[in-house]
Amino acid sequence: MYSFIKKWFGFSAKPKLTEEDKMKKFLIVGLGNIGEKYANTRHNIGFKILDYLAETNDITFETVKLGDVSTLKIKGRSLILLKPSTFMNLSGKSIKYWLEKEKIPIENLLVVTDDLNLPFGSLRLKTKGSDGGHNGLKDTQDKLQTSKYNRFRFGISDEFSKGRQVDYVLGEWTDEENTQLKERLKISAELVKSFALAGVNTTMNQFNGK
Repeated sequence: MYSFIKKWFGFSAKPKLTEEDKMKKFLIVGLGNIGEKYANTRHNIGFKILDYLAETNDITFETVKLGDVSTLKIKGRSLILLKPSTFMNLSGKSIKYWLEKEKIPIENLLVVTDDLNLPFGSLRLKTKGSDGGHNGLKDTQDKLQTSKYNRFRFGISDEFSKGRQVDYVLGEWTDEENTQLKERLKISAELVKSFALAGVNTTMNQFNGK
């Protein structure tokens, strides 16, 4: 009888998510390696940008399954900030888990990573692309079974001698780079917020090459 009344009056126990509802939740993933010894390395810029977002918005991370997570709420949107605890080479495992757990569509995923092919501090947002030899992106593509996901690449330049690439990406920022990072982190945080509020295309037009 009760189910008949619900049907008659148009009630539904489990309303479907509308397109508007889907656009209210985002997964922002910073790639990096866990542990204090990696904290200030070039390879950990993804972690560093998410830490900046948390610090400047007075939120904290909680250690949960496969990563550290915090939620930033801005103008009706929820940005789930994720720092995977799987180490760089297995980043995709954590990303896939949190996408599914939070029921976030892949178009609302943004992966923040370092890039050797861009000058220091350059910002580049793309909606798809190759892994470019980056192990974190390689595993993400493998686990998601697609290269069509948003990635925000932060340039760390390629100023290293032959055979020293690993030492360079796992090396710490120079004093000069650290000074410039303050301004770069601020703009990076603005890019992330714009991605959720204004959309990927508007954000690319506004921030790429900035």
